[in-house]
Amino acid sequence: EGLHRRGYRAEAGEAPLRENLAAGILLRAGWPEKSAAAAEFLDPMCGSGTLVIEAAMMAAHMAPNARRHYFGFLGWPGHDRLAWETVRRDALAREQPPVFTLRGADTDGAVLGAARENAARAAVANFVSFERGRVADAKPKASPGMLATNPPYGVRLEDRDAARALMKELGDVLRANFAGWDAAILAGSPDAGLELGLRAERVHTVWNGALECRLLRVHVSPATEKNLLHHGRTARIDESLADTPGSKMFGNRIAKNLKQLKSWAEREQVSCYRVYDADMPEYSFAIDRYAEADGTRVWLYVQEYAAPKTVNPDAAQRRRSEALAALPGVTGIPAAFIHLRQRRKTTRGEQYEKLGEQADFRLVEEGGLRFWVNFTDYLDTGLFLDHRITRARIRDAAARRRFLNLFAYTGSATVYAAAGRARATTTVDMSATYLDWARRNLAVNGFSGPQHEFVQADCIAWLKDAVAERKVYDLIFLDPPTFSNSKRMDDILDVQRDHAALIDRCMALLAPGGMLVFSNNAQKFKLDATVGERYKVTDISRATLPKDFERNARIHQCFELEKKP
Repeated sequence: EGLHRRGYRAEAGEAPLRENLAAGILLRAGWPEKSAAAAEFLDPMCGSGTLVIEAAMMAAHMAPNARRHYFGFLGWPGHDRLAWETVRRDALAREQPPVFTLRGADTDGAVLGAARENAARAAVANFVSFERGRVADAKPKASPGMLATNPPYGVRLEDRDAARALMKELGDVLRANFAGWDAAILAGSPDAGLELGLRAERVHTVWNGALECRLLRVHVSPATEKNLLHHGRTARIDESLADTPGSKMFGNRIAKNLKQLKSWAEREQVSCYRVYDADMPEYSFAIDRYAEADGTRVWLYVQEYAAPKTVNPDAAQRRRSEALAALPGVTGIPAAFIHLRQRRKTTRGEQYEKLGEQADFRLVEEGGLRFWVNFTDYLDTGLFLDHRITRARIRDAAARRRFLNLFAYTGSATVYAAAGRARATTTVDMSATYLDWARRNLAVNGFSGPQHEFVQADCIAWLKDAVAERKVYDLIFLDPPTFSNSKRMDDILDVQRDHAALIDRCMALLAPGGMLVFSNNAQKFKLDATVGERYKVTDISRATLPKDFERNARIHQCFELEKKP
């Protein structure tokens, strides 16, 4: 019989949690250390009590299966009975009941009866309690502790809305009553977990039987809610505000933009595009629409440009709430699929870092190719939509050429070059995370093999070495950040100051008849006049500006450079 069966659970609820998975969740969440400090434990949706019982066994230093009478190895000819009895006796001697009570609650009285019987068989009944109660009524009784629970997943279609509502209710209760607590919540899907409205410090993918789940680890504090806007969480939307004048005005603008873009998007087969870009100054957002590659789901990625300090914070909050309230109605996209992020100006020397651990990737389509995007963990999704035309030009120019992608990010330009039958590709970026993302983007489009090289390096230092080694490429894409002072770089990068030197090094790698595509997103960028003296330069900024970005003609500047005869 499976070792996960401890022998105490004669009855279970409709969707029982395996005992070993429950133990693994508690270990991951650090419960043994917390129980040693006599922290309180609560499962507000305990069902047949598996999490509570496993937590109680850990708190009492009870070895799993210590009271099990039969194991398969007892019939093995090589079994050392004396050694086994010694190990078992030592384990039982280590048991020590905790000085606190672990609690479980559920709305189902019948399943609570099963939980009490299970606890008795597990020999933990003296220090656990099970009460009938709703999630909304859950409250702590002592000092900060741990809440661990396995809410209903809503696997059946008719149950999904109820499961999402319950997850939202749990998030509300945690914020209202459990400040200072740690929570470990097993969500049946990434989207269900986002309903919490709380940022998870860690997210682990686990399997409950055949169902892939997410274990969300949350520390509940004011900062958890305060920092949510800087993380790509599902937006918390109060749709009752949709009837306010501000919300109606904003909704009308979104509806107008969608109507204008619809025929273009269908004609050009564009499924990921910008819907709104601060068209109304008082509603300072960039809103992008992303459709899943198979067309089953659509998301909105809402980026709010942080209001200046001169704007009243309450007014900014009101406008944000009004704008968000309008979106589900005018776009037809449910609130669960609307992600919110706040962009703010950074001071020199300040860098955006990875912001989350949701690891929730979605597959979208562009130009007949597929790309992985992430709405939760990074400032950007992994696909710069304003470079859509630039990437298409690279595909058209790539046939039988050796392609180099510098500051490659997630390698979308490399995918286009490979699709254009490039002879070989080299993708260079300082981030191992982004390079792995680039590999996945190539792989999902069927591109692999030694002709596709990935290099983790500081691009500035790599360029110096590549020139010294006389490397040669036929097509180069150079798209540096506006500013970077990463600790992994040998120097600080300022694209306005450094672009001429970067271009010179790229041109030194360029084969006769080759082309460098240089792009950047610095709003006030001016090309160094000496660059035009040394090379043939064609400004393609206007030609590479997609229709959905026409509101902001300075979104990027792009140039094609060739060696002069």
